[in-house]
Amino acid sequence: MSSLAAHPRTGHGWQLILADLALILFLLTLSALPAAEAESGERLADRAARDKEAEGVPLPEIAGAQALFRPVPGGPALGEWLAVQAPDPRATLTVVATHPAGGEAQAWTRAQALAAEARARGTRVRIVITAGTTADLTASLAYDAQLAETGRLPGGAS
Repeated sequence: MSSLAAHPRTGHGWQLILADLALILFLLTLSALPAAEAESGERLADRAARDKEAEGVPLPEIAGAQALFRPVPGGPALGEWLAVQAPDPRATLTVVATHPAGGEAQAWTRAQALAAEARARGTRVRIVITAGTTADLTASLAYDAQLAETGRLPGGAS
């Protein structure tokens, strides 16, 4: 009987060693990348994808509000409130509806009603629906339109 028949895995040791060496080389190369980037001051990893990604990507920010509205009993309706605000074609009204578990449909209905009232006055509208512990509805009038189109706030700040 040959010695290979007694130990059938004897012939495969070099493959395991080669796989280990390849993994070690990969990890060494990967660990050297941050040092190379720090020395050159450039981001080397996946530069083409990162450059393409950075072109014209709108920021997921909402500009600071110039006015806030919350519907309250006995208070003005959104249309009346918008009528006394300074008209500005750059402004966007963001309707934010917060809902507890199971209240998604009611939050959406309330937000759509406010949005329809604002659109009837010629205001651009965005609706944000989010989960919370209590139901709430607010509207924020801000210069979001320019932020969404250019990725920058008015005046050059970002």
